[in-house]
Amino acid sequence: MDRSEAFTRALPLAPERTALLVVDMQRGFLEPGEAMEVPPAREIVPRVAELVAIFREKGRPVVFTQFTYSQAAPLLVGDLHPEHRRAAPGAPRGFGMPSSSCLAGEDTVETVADLKPRADELVVTKHWYDGFNGTVLDGALRARGVTTLVVTGTMTDVCVLATVIGGFNREYRMIVVEDGVATLWPEVQRVTLDLMGRAYARVAPARAIADEVARWR
Repeated sequence: MDRSEAFTRALPLAPERTALLVVDMQRGFLEPGEAMEVPPAREIVPRVAELVAIFREKGRPVVFTQFTYSQAAPLLVGDLHPEHRRAAPGAPRGFGMPSSSCLAGEDTVETVADLKPRADELVVTKHWYDGFNGTVLDGALRARGVTTLVVTGTMTDVCVLATVIGGFNREYRMIVVEDGVATLWPEVQRVTLDLMGRAYARVAPARAIADEVARWR
């Protein structure tokens, strides 16, 4: 059953209540050679950057999340993804090995330079996949009167999906930019977008979102 028409009606872009959310576009996931590199995420940077620029021009909030692993909080994610744990000096790094990826205090936590947050923009540090879980995101959005989130970032099937579900469960209107999110595998990208578009979010291309926001007064 095609839900797109119903989702479009129920999830409009309300100019005064919409923010852009950039999920985990960090050096640890985008830079070549990193243990948790997601090469397709580099391809979406221009589209995400265009949306960031348009939202800034319209004076609407742009919010960033950064996944951060801390040795002081040895959560389960560090066992499932050992790449986040600290690499021993001189030890090999790579997939499946401690590599200090997005480890607190490391440069890999930072959002890539082409999407660098401004000093006045909220950067949410999160320790789980869901950007709402255990963070200030919900309260900060409500303080700004935000009820709708346009979501971009990586990975589509992990942190993006978890954050979309987290927002949906808090009554946010979630809009996922279908060519502004990325993961490692095309078939997983397709299935995850289909899943979100059936149950949790309106899924729309970056061009359509950018054109609609550009018409805001």
